[in-house]
Amino acid sequence: MIGKRLEMLRKERKMSQRELAAILGVTNYTVSAYENDRSEPADEIKVQLARLFDVSLDYLMGLVDQPLSLSREEQTLLFPSSMTASQREFVIKLLSNWEAGAGEASTVRAGLASG
Repeated sequence: MIGKRLEMLRKERKMSQRELAAILGVTNYTVSAYENDRSEPADEIKVQLARLFDVSLDYLMGLVDQPLSLSREEQTLLFPSSMTASQREFVIKLLSNWEAGAGEASTVRAGLASG
């Protein structure tokens, strides 16, 4: 899985295999082997790739399908694509109330009753 993602990320940046190889300190053949899943990058190379392309290691390795930024803020919340706008609003309101320390239980009960 890492091979297809790596190739896609590289091409999105309009970067050649030769350019990527130079950045990583490996040969063109090695980059080609990564992209064709004939070889898996060492962990330190994976970290370099995640930083270079600003994606999470989970995305790079195929564990998730959304290319979350490696530098995303701690406060980032990812909603399922199947969630409706009203459900998202409810979750945001719930978390805001919880963070404020007020009315968590009543908000949950009200939201469950209406939702």
